[in-house]
Amino acid sequence: MNLDAIPRERLPGLLRAMPKAELHIHIEGSLEPELIFALAQRNGVALAYPSVEALRAAYAFTDLQSFLDIYYAGASVLLKAQDFEDMAMAYFRRAKADNVVHAELFFDPQTHTARGVAFETVIGGLSRACERAQRELGISSALIMCFLRHLSEDDAFATLEQALPYRGQFIGVGLDSSERGHPPEKFARVFARCGELGLHRVAHAGEEGPPAYVWSALDVLKVERIDHGVRSTEDPLLMQRLARERMPLTVCPLSNVKLCVFETMAAHNLAALLDAGLVATVNSDDPAYFGGYMNDNFIAAFDALPQLGGRHAHRLAANSFEASFAAPDDKKRWRESLDALFAA
Repeated sequence: MNLDAIPRERLPGLLRAMPKAELHIHIEGSLEPELIFALAQRNGVALAYPSVEALRAAYAFTDLQSFLDIYYAGASVLLKAQDFEDMAMAYFRRAKADNVVHAELFFDPQTHTARGVAFETVIGGLSRACERAQRELGISSALIMCFLRHLSEDDAFATLEQALPYRGQFIGVGLDSSERGHPPEKFARVFARCGELGLHRVAHAGEEGPPAYVWSALDVLKVERIDHGVRSTEDPLLMQRLARERMPLTVCPLSNVKLCVFETMAAHNLAALLDAGLVATVNSDDPAYFGGYMNDNFIAAFDALPQLGGRHAHRLAANSFEASFAAPDDKKRWRESLDALFAA
């Protein structure tokens, strides 16, 4: 299979058709304006925006914090388990259309418990959606509970305690929210505890934060994946380490441009990460806010970066399986399906 010989005009079809795993999706960030308004009406929640169009027009972000402000406002409509189930099922249907075969969903319980929504409500609705996605759509999935880094480590510990009765319903923990001024080591103790509990550990690092945050996530938090990590290219020693250890990066191209991490998609370093031997993957992050789901991200990146070709497309999909926390047999089956598509 000569992947470099795949004609460029065939790439969009392959990108859409190839099986893939999504490893960096904030489920609250998949909440489309139409569903926000529907849930607001169902739950009697008053919104600051008069229409779907006005809300979508507000999606002009200058940085991560400007996005988070509107992200938390959108989450205010999520009150009942059915709301969380409906939100996740809407995402799973979009994922199915993009040939996502496996998804590992981030969720932010602190965003909801701070509003008086019980942890049980959040994880109950999301777990029901995961079961339905497998049964109705054939998509395997798992939940990763994220700690909000702008809050304290004590708050993270309290969230972990709330989560432990539901330990069987999530596979790991992550670290998200405002990166600037909140280095990974702020959460050293709670991540150590999660390691003792056998939970997978991932963390956002090297998006707006410096490469030093990636080092800390690796050495202090002992993570198994770096979420984003695009600023790693600023540190050659870090790049060598990431390649040597096959440490996955869950890259989110449209998000990076929307939040001004890169001025344009043409300036993105996805190709450089792959060519340096890193286990980079493509993901949608917060697709309702950043302009696209999985295939939108793939198409936008390949359109803007002519150096990306068939070999990169195959590698990105294969990386997504390798980097996932799925069972080895599932990874093998997906990889065989991928190989068959590219060999056809």
